[in-house]
Amino acid sequence: MTAEAEGFIRAHTAVARAPLVPEIALHLATEITPIWQATEAWLSRANIAPPFWAFAWPGGQALARLLLDEPARVAGRRVLDFAAGCGIGAIAAARAGAARVEAADIDPLAIAAVRLNAALNGLRVAVVAEDLVGAACRWDTVLAGDVCYEAPMARRILPWLRGLAAAGAEVLLADPGRAYLPREGLAPVRRFLVPTTRELEDREERAVTIHRLLP
Repeated sequence: MTAEAEGFIRAHTAVARAPLVPEIALHLATEITPIWQATEAWLSRANIAPPFWAFAWPGGQALARLLLDEPARVAGRRVLDFAAGCGIGAIAAARAGAARVEAADIDPLAIAAVRLNAALNGLRVAVVAEDLVGAACRWDTVLAGDVCYEAPMARRILPWLRGLAAAGAEVLLADPGRAYLPREGLAPVRRFLVPTTRELEDREERAVTIHRLLP
């Protein structure tokens, strides 16, 4: 399915750069409706999720900006970009000098997008096409952007992420004001204003706070 997925991505995206992270080139959708419609056939036959991978979401952009601005945070470290989407966080970590970068997503189109985007930037990222929730900690830094938008997902992943923090990982949670962000156990790291569009959000920029998740 890899070649077919990569062909789909090339056919329905254009190479572009996220406004907060112009250093990184990505295969991105230019409009939301056409990519959503194009994905419907995949949804019906392969249980593919909506094309979240086709956009550089505010949380991912903020994490990538942080790592490019402060490469010492991940240089020489083992990094996981959880629910990676387009892989912008993973690519930034690799560019910042991480020893090993893994990008995990359960959507095969997202996995293909990460491969294409990493190659586009001449960087090495290991893709993990499986649900890692519950896995033992093997990382020094874990990136999680825009993961608190649905209650079931937040309830499922936050205990695991806190467990990773308890095991010694630095868990960086980037959130642009989603409804299910926890109200405690967070240490603010940095805040960014991220340009967005009204096609994706209800405003033209999002204030994203990156938190360190406490055990």
